[in-house]
Amino acid sequence: MPARILFSILFIAAGSLHFLIPQVYVRIMPPYLPAHLQLVYLSGLFEILGGLGLFLPATRPAAAWGLIALLIAVMPANIQMVIDHARFPAIPLWALWLRLPLQIPLIWWASLYTRR
Repeated sequence: MPARILFSILFIAAGSLHFLIPQVYVRIMPPYLPAHLQLVYLSGLFEILGGLGLFLPATRPAAAWGLIALLIAVMPANIQMVIDHARFPAIPLWALWLRLPLQIPLIWWASLYTRR
């Protein structure tokens, strides 16, 4: 249970940042995607809803599947950061590369909550 609460809070906090500092997320959006700001807000909303959904047994499996889908959906933005690493000089390139496989344990962690 503490792991699930931590996971929930992680997504609620991350989703909140999409609304507090959206320009950071807009900068990493792949250029081929439309409506960058709207997609940032939408992904933030889904992160918050997914995190909240993990608290309730009735919504936990759907929230976990939604977070898995979200983690896959935001992968292009993470890849874009590696491609455009010169735009993010404060972040070492190795850290941007390390972020890519980090999605796998996050997906695994979310999968723990897909069953009732």
